[in-house]
Amino acid sequence: MTLRVGDVFVKIDADQARLDREVDVMTRAPVPTPELVWRKPPALALTAVRGAALGVLAEPSPAPSAAWIATGAAIRALHNAPPPPWPSSQCQQRPVVGSDGQVGFPPLFDSECRWLIANDVAPAEVVERNRQIARAALRPWTPAFIHGDLQIVHVFVDGDRVTGILDWSEGGHGDAMYDVATVTLAHEERLDDVAAGYGGDVDVDVIRAYWAIRSLMEIRWLVEHGYGDPATYPELRVLHSLAIDA
Repeated sequence: MTLRVGDVFVKIDADQARLDREVDVMTRAPVPTPELVWRKPPALALTAVRGAALGVLAEPSPAPSAAWIATGAAIRALHNAPPPPWPSSQCQQRPVVGSDGQVGFPPLFDSECRWLIANDVAPAEVVERNRQIARAALRPWTPAFIHGDLQIVHVFVDGDRVTGILDWSEGGHGDAMYDVATVTLAHEERLDDVAAGYGGDVDVDVIRAYWAIRSLMEIRWLVEHGYGDPATYPELRVLHSLAIDA
């Protein structure tokens, strides 16, 4: 959890090893990050950065097109850098490679899909269509330096510049398209801008697959933690939109 406290961001994490790794990842990342002010477990204090976040998941982004293009360029710079030797730890919502070398859905994927249907959160046909879309992510990839949890609230911009990227606890090596998909989830209209900044090599089918996987796997957690009416969730809108556009 990251909180703004005056002129600093305070990151709280009871896992000391993960906190140490977050600091290590930030020093490796070739993109703007906050500077470390102090470290007193279980917290880090980081300098605040200029500007504001790209937006929040459930609302239209107030950031201009140029800011999204700059975000794409920053993501590309990150992905082009030598990756850390460890994998990104945000594995719950990403495909996994089995002992036989085959790429499969995340371990909880099937049970989350069944839960959506059993609890009348999403129609069976919408869930099944998104499962089909999600299969595009099940392919080999070349490991890149990824953020691992690149939600739009973690990307700060000022005009047409990225001024800081926060929350690096999931940073490591992984599928580059996962970052691109995460930052554009529920903001599909911004994908063209991000792709323009990224400079090509954006596989739209894989991006859509990750939108489907993340949305299918996020809704139950939100419901069980009291985040209001599922009908208002942007993830549910994404599922319906993908099913219609397929």
